Amino acid sequence: MALLGREAELKVLAELVDGPCGHRGVLLRGEPGIGKSALVAAAVSTAHIAGLRVLETSGTEAERHFPYAGLHQLLYPVRAGVDALPAPQRDALRTALGLVDGVAPNAYLVGLAALTLLADEAAAGPLLVIAEDAHWLDRATLDVLAFVARRIESEPVVLVAAVRDGERSPLEDAGLTPLAVERLSDEAATELLDRTAPGLARAARERVLAQAAGNPLALAELPAVAEPDAADVPLPDRLGRAFTARVAALPAATREVLLVAALNESGLIAETLTAAGLLAAGNGTAARPAEPEDPTSAAETAPAAGAVGSDVGGALEAGAAGPDVGGALKAGAVGADVLVPAVEARLIDITGAVVVFRHPLVRSAISAAAGFGERRRVHLALAEVVGAQPDRRAWHRAAATDGTDEDVAAELERTAERARRRGGAGAAIAALERAAGVSGSSDRRAARLLRAAEAAVEAGRRDTAERLVRAATALDLPPHRRATAAWLLSGFEDGVREDVSRVAELGELAAAVADTGEVDTASRILWGAAMRCFWVEPGPDARRRLLDLADRLPRGPATVAITAYVAPFERGEAVLADLRDLVGDTGEDPEVDRYLGSASLQVGAFDLAARFSSAAVPGLRARGLLGVLTRALAVEAWCRARLGDLTAAAPVAAEAVSLAQETRQPFMAGLALAVQAEIAALRGDHGRAAALVGEAERIGLAAGARPVLATARLAAGISALGEGRYEDAFTDLIRVHDPADPAYHLALRAFCLPELTESAVRAGRADAVRDVVRDLERSATPSPALRIGLRYARAVLASNDEAEPLFTAALRADLTGWPAERGRVHLAFGEWLRRQRRVVESRAHLRTARDVFDALGMTAWGERARRELRGAGESSPNRDPDARDRLTPHELGIARLAAEGLTNREIGQRLFLSHRTVGTHLHRIFPKLGVTSRADLAEALRSLP
Repeated sequence: MALLGREAELKVLAELVDGPCGHRGVLLRGEPGIGKSALVAAAVSTAHIAGLRVLETSGTEAERHFPYAGLHQLLYPVRAGVDALPAPQRDALRTALGLVDGVAPNAYLVGLAALTLLADEAAAGPLLVIAEDAHWLDRATLDVLAFVARRIESEPVVLVAAVRDGERSPLEDAGLTPLAVERLSDEAATELLDRTAPGLARAARERVLAQAAGNPLALAELPAVAEPDAADVPLPDRLGRAFTARVAALPAATREVLLVAALNESGLIAETLTAAGLLAAGNGTAARPAEPEDPTSAAETAPAAGAVGSDVGGALEAGAAGPDVGGALKAGAVGADVLVPAVEARLIDITGAVVVFRHPLVRSAISAAAGFGERRRVHLALAEVVGAQPDRRAWHRAAATDGTDEDVAAELERTAERARRRGGAGAAIAALERAAGVSGSSDRRAARLLRAAEAAVEAGRRDTAERLVRAATALDLPPHRRATAAWLLSGFEDGVREDVSRVAELGELAAAVADTGEVDTASRILWGAAMRCFWVEPGPDARRRLLDLADRLPRGPATVAITAYVAPFERGEAVLADLRDLVGDTGEDPEVDRYLGSASLQVGAFDLAARFSSAAVPGLRARGLLGVLTRALAVEAWCRARLGDLTAAAPVAAEAVSLAQETRQPFMAGLALAVQAEIAALRGDHGRAAALVGEAERIGLAAGARPVLATARLAAGISALGEGRYEDAFTDLIRVHDPADPAYHLALRAFCLPELTESAVRAGRADAVRDVVRDLERSATPSPALRIGLRYARAVLASNDEAEPLFTAALRADLTGWPAERGRVHLAFGEWLRRQRRVVESRAHLRTARDVFDALGMTAWGERARRELRGAGESSPNRDPDARDRLTPHELGIARLAAEGLTNREIGQRLFLSHRTVGTHLHRIFPKLGVTSRADLAEALRSLP
């Protein structure tokens, strides 16, 4: 029967199924009973007719705490393809699903494994992926689905997910097209009611139409129970009453079995009847003791690999239902026929070996109508039945606990540890928080809350971590617990949303912890404080206290990075010496390389920063650490842009933006956007530069993120210089040097001196910049970027009698690895020589500058050199567009990897894409470059720096 009033929604779904390539999918959203499931069923039916294969998963409220339960259900039909995955992906996915016991898999590696598996399956024919009741899927599965959704636009795979109104979901930001399922029109509602209840009296009919308000489920269920006084009752409550009334009319034995089914997350009939048999026999009052510390097998510990998930047959064959089913049924005389009245009342369906509720509201209404005592007996019976599955047993025992129970808390702690090993951060957090709720003492409650908060920090869930820390600090904490609570949130590396005083507080805490001899913990806390000195300005006193503490800690990569953040100029010489000593060890530990890359940026060693950060990237990719990978990419892009290596910087910055948005790091996204703006300005794309500056500043201003605002001002100043707006350029750039301006940044202000000097001289503001130069000259630091900038500034600001030797000295300095700065000096020297009427001498410098800027893709600067050359009487050929102009930054990155000889699959693993998506990009890249093979591609790109 056709769905009434859903023509627009059905059209969208049909178009999606008819042409899966080029779409990610849709996110259906609507209130309970609005018809989301009916639309999903229609999409599935259309897909089957069109020849698409359908993979489905469905969330249930009871399964939310079991990591990857939904993913197991989704991928079970294609499990044979897991063995063909690349080894890191295969191992991550098998560990996540509980098939093997291994090191905790990274969520992004699990996501890449799922993406690769789906893409491989889609090679045989298009796929439709369904996620029903996605608001009840476990968080680990939701994160994987969101990861996949962002990357399937070029695949013959589409995702249709359904979410209840009012529920937040990671799928909202995954690129799915939102499709709101609204209430039916009056005409459609009337027609539907006439179909479902044709004999309804007129008064009752009007009352049902008013109370249902266009909700299809209400139109089907309310005719039997429409109440004259229900006008002010929320619709879900009215529906709950309707279902409860229907349940109340059933035999007592059926009602009890329905309650068991409602509280049993697996839906297996065997489990439900076994538990009901225990209740009937009077045995459902206690659960067996806690399991041993080491479970006997991975399959036993993983609900997704047992009864929770789609492997119903396997669960029954493996005895996952627990005690002897036949014995329990004989003891309690409970047979499957007890469910027949519930089926006839249209409350449940029997699908194979599983009880399926006709609507989630039926399940919740049955549970809500039962008292705690009834639910407790059922949970204890189910705990007995699922004894071979310790995680499920722990949750059932917890649900049966009203008050405290250390045995249950300990079980939940073990459940949390198993979830953590499988990469289920959300499940681990939930288990620890519930363990805290049943803890027998305040200290144990606090310890478990703080462990849950630490898991939330590691998972990047700041709001959850803050809530848990608040709950812990509301208790009467001993000093060591209070210290833990105080430093936990320092694990978030943006530090922007906190008050500036937080820096000093963390410093004092680090000192107190160091005094107890816990050096590693003190270093972690101090790193959190030092990192905040990048995002906010705590003032010289706070910086001095942090530096004093850093001096007390053992010297190593961590303290080098801390010192660089806290005192980039005061300790610049020592930091640079350490960095040069450590550069030979790059590649040993990617996270250490990432720290050192950031430290190098702070002291203006952009060449070292690019080297450290680039060395960190492969290891971070291999481990799936997308959060810290984003930071390494942002630092690398920032430094390569400053060095003038725009060809390398552009794809790195583009990936940093994409990953920062995906990993919810808005301030890193803002920084990478500002770098993209700088690249656009250097290339002369001033319109794009202005748009990107605006986007970056919206992020930076909202949170006071100084490096974002400083880089945005730098990009705006470069663009203004390129357009000849010198006063605007000076106004933009001088802000970075004003301590009262939100764009002021202690370290970064020293690294835009050439642009500031040039704009000041051309705007007639040379005296103003001389004060800045004198201030920076007082710094004793050997910062390469600052020394280069000062040599340039001295030459440009010098009198005509003094300028030439200063320009010569600037060119004699070691500018290996700094081609843009060499080109800038040649350009300024050539301009000065032309103004001195030494035209012939000027041409060599201007020609060199033109060639350098052309090679680097710095179009705006190359055009300036051409104009100066024309003024010196020498024409210059126009620069022909090259690959950098024809490809997007993302395409350029893929092209470079392909030119290095990587296969599509290897490129996909590096960039967290499917190999099919890489192939699609290459099909677009080849015509743009006029090539037909990878060999030709390598030749086309070989001339680029």
